[in-house]
Amino acid sequence: MNYNFITVEGNIGAGKTTLSNLLSIHFNAKLILEEFAENPFLSKFYESPQQYAFPLELFFMAERYKQLKDMLHTKDMFQQITVSDYLFTKCLLFAKVNLPNEEFRLYQKLFDIINPQIVQPDILIYLHTPVNKLQENIKKRNRKYEQSIPNDYLFNLQETYTQYIKQHNIKTLFVDAAHADFLNNPEHLQTIITALDKDYDNGQHYIILP
Repeated sequence: MNYNFITVEGNIGAGKTTLSNLLSIHFNAKLILEEFAENPFLSKFYESPQQYAFPLELFFMAERYKQLKDMLHTKDMFQQITVSDYLFTKCLLFAKVNLPNEEFRLYQKLFDIINPQIVQPDILIYLHTPVNKLQENIKKRNRKYEQSIPNDYLFNLQETYTQYIKQHNIKTLFVDAAHADFLNNPEHLQTIITALDKDYDNGQHYIILP
């Protein structure tokens, strides 16, 4: 394995946590999963986005910072690899979609202070999933507060993610996840594992699942 820190990212309902769990089992890796359920503003945000977006994003940034800093700086002699189901920059991407300009500028100043303290992943796996598939997955996992997420919101997040990846020279496995089923199709998981055995230059490297 060429990578000690692997991050899986994607839109809401893309399958990040499922793939991260499976990769952590395969590589006997330390697993970092976002503790979204701890955010007291999450369900309120979906009911009233304008009122709760700023505290929502501040809480997420504080929790992600604490979690990543604690786990990535705790050495484990039995687990040399770490897999995470979120990128810290996710804070900024969601804030860009959710916050008005003035609040976003303030948020970005705070992010810019914190971000240099975070260890960046060696490689990013980005699950690019069509919005109709995202909606299917969201309905399937049946979190009550997610059931009325509009397509436009998911499209905006998708565009923000892809623009960020294109504009930054991040080593990224860009996975077409339109028909991905990592849990029930061993070939899909194996395709990702095989891809991680290679050493890539920075930039995007496209992965087509069988």
